[in-house]
Amino acid sequence: YVAAVYEHESVLSPNPTALVDRRSALELMGRNLDIYEQQVVAAARQGAQIIVFPEDGIHGFNFTRSSIYPYLDFVLHSDSGKWNPCREPYLFNDTEVIQRLSCMALKNKIFLVANLGTKQPCEHTDPHCPSDGRYQFNTNVAFDGDGVLVATYRKHNLYFEYAFDTPPQPDYKLFDTPFAGEFGMFTCFDILFFEPAVKLIKQYGLKQIVYPTAWMNQLPLLSAVEFQQAFATAFNVNILAANIHHPTLGMTGSGIYTPVKSFIYHNMESYGGKLIVAEIPVITTDDETNLEKTSGRVSEKGNEQLPPPFYAEMMYDNFTFVPVWGGKGELQVCANSLCCYLNYRRDVLSDELYALGVFDGLHTVHGTYYVQACALVKCGGLSFSTCGQEVTDATAVIDFQLWGNMSTPYIFPLLLTSGITLDFADHMGWKNNHYFISKNRTSSGLLTAALYGRWYEKD
Repeated sequence: YVAAVYEHESVLSPNPTALVDRRSALELMGRNLDIYEQQVVAAARQGAQIIVFPEDGIHGFNFTRSSIYPYLDFVLHSDSGKWNPCREPYLFNDTEVIQRLSCMALKNKIFLVANLGTKQPCEHTDPHCPSDGRYQFNTNVAFDGDGVLVATYRKHNLYFEYAFDTPPQPDYKLFDTPFAGEFGMFTCFDILFFEPAVKLIKQYGLKQIVYPTAWMNQLPLLSAVEFQQAFATAFNVNILAANIHHPTLGMTGSGIYTPVKSFIYHNMESYGGKLIVAEIPVITTDDETNLEKTSGRVSEKGNEQLPPPFYAEMMYDNFTFVPVWGGKGELQVCANSLCCYLNYRRDVLSDELYALGVFDGLHTVHGTYYVQACALVKCGGLSFSTCGQEVTDATAVIDFQLWGNMSTPYIFPLLLTSGITLDFADHMGWKNNHYFISKNRTSSGLLTAALYGRWYEKD
C-alpha cells in the first residue's frame, strides 16, 4: 500500500502561556491546518491511501493547563456510533479542527491521522475528574476516506505535558482499512513503555502502526529515526511515524518503516516541512523470514588480557565501558547481571575512539524506566571522558557481532551510521540465551550499534 507521513514545521504561538480567546486559537491552528490541507492534496496525488501528521502539529506546545483550553476541541472518546464531522458539523460545539480534518479526508478520499488537544467535561463523582471539572487530553484522531471518525487515542505516557491529563485507563485503539487491515496507534513517549504500545501490538497481533510524535533527538541511543526503525524491527511491524520539525529544539526524524527497509527524513539544517510517500508491503504473518534469526556464534571468553574498564555518562546513565582498540579483537564488559560481548574487525584504522558500553539499571532522567543496554559507540573525541557524547559523523567501517545475556525479551536493535543514516543488520536474534546482532561491513562510518533492552517489569 502507499503511505504518507508529513514532518511539519508548526506555526507556534509566540507566547503559549498567554490566555487567548477561541477565535485567536482557531486562527493560529488554521494556519497549520492550511499547510496540512496542501500536504493531503499532494499525498493523494501521489497515490497515498493514508497520511499521518505529527504530535502537537496543530496547536504547538509549552502551554499551561489554562492557556491551552481555547485550543481544545470537544471529542467523544466512546466507541458509540459513527460520526462524520464534515457532514454533521452541527452535532457538537467546539469541533472546528475535527471538522476540517474530516473534510480533508473526505475530499481527498484518504485515511488521515492527526493529533490535537481535546476536552471532555467530567463529574465530581468521577474520582479521576480534575478539580476544574474537565479532562484535557493529548489525542490522536483517525478518519477514513469518507471523513468518518474511526478511532481516537488519548496519549497515556505524557512527557512533562502539564496541560494534559493521563486517561484513567490506557486506550487500545485500532481502525480497519481496506488496503492493509488493522492499524494501531499511540503517541511519542508511549513507544518506550509496555502500556499501551506493546500490549496493543501483542494483544491484537497488529502489523501496522501509525505514530504521531514530537520527539527531541538524543544521541547515541534515542534518535527518532534510529528508535523508530528499531521498534519496527523488534516487533516485525510497519510504522508510519510523523515527527515535528523544529531543529533548534532538536526535533526532526520521520519515516515509513518496515522491519527490513525504511524511507526516512532527518534534517537538522533546513527549515520547512517534508512529505514522505512510499509504497510498502503489507505484513500479514509472523513468519519472520526477512531476518535470519538463527546463525551467529556466541563464544565463551578465554582469559586473554582485556583492556581496563572505565566509566562515563551516556544518556544520563552511568555506563561501564571498555575501549575498542586495534584492527580486531574480542571484548566483554559487565554490569550487574548483564554482560556484553563484541567481536570486531576493521580493515582501516582511523583516528577515532570507539568503546563498548554496558548499562543495567533504572534510568531516572526525563522519565523513569528500566534499561538493559549493550552499546558499541563512537566517542566524541580521543579521551575516555568523551565516550557517550552526541556524535553525528564517523568514518570507521566495522564488521561486528555484538551480544549480551539480556534478561528481557524486548530488545531494540539500533544501527546508526554517519550523518544519522540507518543501516540494517545481517543477522539478529536469540542464541544460547543471548541476543545478538551482526553486520559485515557497515554501509558507512559507524555511530552506534546497540542492543537496547527494555525490562518493563522493573519500571
